[in-house]
Amino acid sequence: MLRIAICDDETRFLHQAANFVQEYLHGHPELSGHIHTFRYGQELLYQVEETGGFDLYLLDIIMPGPNGIQTGLQLRELSNSGEIVYLTTSSDYAVDSYSVRAFFYLLKPLEKKRLFEVLDAAVKKLNERRSKVVLVTTKDGPRRILLDQILYVERVGRSLRYYCSHDTLDSISLRVPFHTAVECLLSDPRFCQCGSSFAFNLQHVAGVKGQEVLLDSRDSVAIPRASVVPFKHAWGNFWLEENDTCQI
Repeated sequence: MLRIAICDDETRFLHQAANFVQEYLHGHPELSGHIHTFRYGQELLYQVEETGGFDLYLLDIIMPGPNGIQTGLQLRELSNSGEIVYLTTSSDYAVDSYSVRAFFYLLKPLEKKRLFEVLDAAVKKLNERRSKVVLVTTKDGPRRILLDQILYVERVGRSLRYYCSHDTLDSISLRVPFHTAVECLLSDPRFCQCGSSFAFNLQHVAGVKGQEVLLDSRDSVAIPRASVVPFKHAWGNFWLEENDTCQI
């Protein structure tokens, strides 16, 4: 099930976007999608807090109350990693959309063909994210973890500790160097090695403050001083879609 939220305070644009997305879903019955519409950012945020986030957001930027950029930032603070597509009548906010880690930026009035192309790309990315896993050998046997749910991995003693969205998992004792042990993660462009003991999922990094990596789970992780500048650079490049696997 693909859960889609559309938020626009102008009724005609809200209906246009909803109709286009509904037409797109009718053409892709395998997606089994469901659309929720909202007039204001705060209304959307209340819904996310009550029932959880959406897979895809189509957000107007110029709205009363929290605008689209502010709404997107609050969604990220709520640990929501859904893809955000901004819809706006002005190109003035394109740079601001990077701070929200937006997937795309479309000008209104919407062109159906262009929107469908963006939806194709967003769905492809969501499906890839959902399907990638790592198999971790623990003392209780092998465990399968979705890469999308891993916040970061840390070497603790002779084991790898996986900090995930809902739990923490320790591997059995390592018999190889840290970099070798996390190779399967580093082959994914979302992951970046930091120092000799950490591998972060950049998708879940909200920022860097001093020597602390700020996560969208609202946790923070201290990293080596020498790694701060290159880590900031790697994180910035990731969100500018220079998504090469990186090692610091």
